[in-house]
Amino acid sequence: MGRALMTRVGLLVAAAGLLLAATGCTSLQGTGDKGFVTGGGAVKQIAPADRGEPVTLEGSDLDGKPLSLATSRSKPTVVNVWGSWCTSCRAEAPFLVAAQKQLGDTARFVGIDVRDPGTSQAKAYEAHFGTTWPSYYSPSGKALLAFRGVLTPNTIPATLVLDARGRVAASVIGEVPSALTLVQLVQDAGSDG
Repeated sequence: MGRALMTRVGLLVAAAGLLLAATGCTSLQGTGDKGFVTGGGAVKQIAPADRGEPVTLEGSDLDGKPLSLATSRSKPTVVNVWGSWCTSCRAEAPFLVAAQKQLGDTARFVGIDVRDPGTSQAKAYEAHFGTTWPSYYSPSGKALLAFRGVLTPNTIPATLVLDARGRVAASVIGEVPSALTLVQLVQDAGSDG
């Protein structure tokens, strides 16, 4: 390849990078100063034979009381990763609340609050959106390590559906697209688990 052609290719690559940056199409789109990568609401279901071991997670809720995923066994459990500062989390919150109301006692819901500097912001978020389920308080994001291979410590928002045995049956990386989507994922996990 000639020097002039290499220079033109280099300039085209640089121009494309600038164009992407100018339009906001980067891998860190929507992360603000928190350094999180948001997904596009990608839904993935896992066949029962391909599900891993039951997820174990112990921690404290927003009031400092003990919280354990083990108490959620016997029913599908929705695990939502959120933060009060996350605009995508705010956008999906009404879908989560609607799904929880529709599912009633056929499923359990639990949240994981990450990167909030204190619980007052998280509690205000829950009051605003009317979430009634408990949330782990994990300002460092350490609670996400329980979901290795499915989530990274930088994945937010994310919603997982655990089957009745506590295994990951489905994931939505990014905003939940609708309450109906989440309800169907929970119903599928309940029939498979």
